[in-house]
Amino acid sequence: MTSCFVTGTDTGVGKTLVSAALLHALALRHPRVVGMKPVAAGVVRAGTSWANEDVLALRAASSLAVPPELDNPFLLPEPLSPHIAAKRAGVRISIDHLVACYRELARLADAVVVEGAGGFHVPLSDSTTGADLAQALALPVVLVVGLRLGCLNHALLTLEAIRARGLPLAGWVANRLDPAMQAQEDNIAWLQRQLGAPLLADIAYQEAPDPRTITIHLPCP
Repeated sequence: MTSCFVTGTDTGVGKTLVSAALLHALALRHPRVVGMKPVAAGVVRAGTSWANEDVLALRAASSLAVPPELDNPFLLPEPLSPHIAAKRAGVRISIDHLVACYRELARLADAVVVEGAGGFHVPLSDSTTGADLAQALALPVVLVVGLRLGCLNHALLTLEAIRARGLPLAGWVANRLDPAMQAQEDNIAWLQRQLGAPLLADIAYQEAPDPRTITIHLPCP
């Protein structure tokens, strides 16, 4: 796996953390790795300009610097669902444009980690979702499962959606979001049997996780 699409069972499950950890792991094998956040909603001040916090984290984990219009083609001001944020900003999110940006990144880099927004079917417009983007990119998918109540159902629904688009699940990551969740080991064991893909990482609960300290077991040598 040199490039992949990272999705999650929901928003706020640690996709950016895992994407950054994947970039660090891939950098041990490839000199030029770069993260991509095709659509980012919500901005913070970054020097004299604006940027998205997830995008900044991916850039910090990348070994290749690229123009912002490539690694984050659509930067939307408000932290809302992309289709609403885009409509309020007067922007039309084009999947064709996103694919073109990815292809340019793939030309420049040895490995690209693409982080989706929200869950797999997050709406990008009234007629398209993140699943359409994933299908157009045709990359193997890494699924981040946020370990909390309800995650088993969310994980299987997302797996079905990934398979429905004809995409391979390259692996999954268990991110222990809720330290009070009971039977965490049993939940992970059940997911290992059901998802049919390797467990790339089991991330312990941390208040301030550092992607550089996370061990990712890449599925291919």
